[in-house]
Amino acid sequence: MPFTPNRKFKQAPRLIVGSEGLYYDLADGRRVLDAIAGLWCVNAGHRNPRISAAMKAQIDVLDYASNFQIGHPGAFELAERLAQMAPAGMDHVFFTNSGSESVDTALKIAVAYHRARGDAGRYRLIGRERAYHGVGFGGISVGGIGRQRSTFGPLLNGVDHLPHTLDLARNAFSRGEPAHGIEKADALEALLTLHDASTVAAVIVEPVAGSTGVLPPPRGYLKRLREICDKHGVLLIFDEVITGFGRLGANFAADLFGVVPDIITTAKGLTNGAVPMGAVLMRGAVHDAFMQGSVSAVELSHGYTYSGHPLACAAAMATLDAYLQDGLIAQAGALSPYFEECLHALRGLPGVADVRNVGLLAGIELQPWAAGPGTHAQAVAQHCLDAGVLVRSVGDTIALSPPFTLERKHIDQIVDSLRAAIAQTAQATDVAA
Repeated sequence: MPFTPNRKFKQAPRLIVGSEGLYYDLADGRRVLDAIAGLWCVNAGHRNPRISAAMKAQIDVLDYASNFQIGHPGAFELAERLAQMAPAGMDHVFFTNSGSESVDTALKIAVAYHRARGDAGRYRLIGRERAYHGVGFGGISVGGIGRQRSTFGPLLNGVDHLPHTLDLARNAFSRGEPAHGIEKADALEALLTLHDASTVAAVIVEPVAGSTGVLPPPRGYLKRLREICDKHGVLLIFDEVITGFGRLGANFAADLFGVVPDIITTAKGLTNGAVPMGAVLMRGAVHDAFMQGSVSAVELSHGYTYSGHPLACAAAMATLDAYLQDGLIAQAGALSPYFEECLHALRGLPGVADVRNVGLLAGIELQPWAAGPGTHAQAVAQHCLDAGVLVRSVGDTIALSPPFTLERKHIDQIVDSLRAAIAQTAQATDVAA
């Protein structure tokens, strides 16, 4: 099982046997509120009728078609829809099957872009500490979570990392973008000087770092990165696998923060988690650099057997309809202020070190226990599950990313379960002491 202590799990398995709307059904007969949208992805709710109907209809017409030198209309229709939804100028798409594949695809495109322009000396990639960019060798290399990197080295050469942006001393309990930390973007200038900017192909960041504990960008930070990349001819990649498709109350984080990168990686919410799919969106200038030479030549020697899979395209088209025609992204934006207010009411509870949030994405950082990293958050998550709410522990942070279909009463239930769990774990610590 991925990212799971397998031996511990098998001692007391937790199995999901059904789902509907905001809820999972467990094998023991309990129904629990899914406060993490599956794995940051079921934004339109489980078994959304619109998406289920589209997938059922598609499977009776076309089950599979390769997109290698032959295509099917669904992939082109979806690409058009994504280009319409994306920030202005992001008008070309390459389909993948996951966030990990999207990241590795984006990195390859970035390096190949410079080579196509006759600038083959640009091969270096810059990521950021504490970043998560999937599990491919490229994504791990630019990622910045130590335990994920150390197991699989050596990784790609020519990779360096910006400092992470978490600053509890100055920014604890910020709402949205923290006030302090724009200067952390200036570390990019130092790295470009160190390595020679003419050797750097791309910088990749999550606009809001997710899997490391939900770290919103400091005010002005992303714009500064954009300015530095423009100055030195470096491509800027936003990993929006988590933040894309309305999670922050806007189509993309790029829209919310007013910064358009050169490439955006997506997955997760693209199909509402109903079937694997990812997509890499890019500026026209990036795409056009490959359109050189003979029209019979393969412009990009890259792809996957299931790129643009018909069933995934049908699911994605219906998912975009749910987001836009059913108003779910607007609903997420409308609920975000209440979500923020309720979560920040946890401030002052024993063991709560920070609350961070943007849109319907939040992290509650807990003070670590002597028993070891992550044990505090794991205990809180278990108490919440026992009370009928599924949250996620990442390190000593509780991460929340509920479906956009929830209502205020569901936010109340999530926060009430957290409040009780935090109190219960504090009492357990007192008793042990």
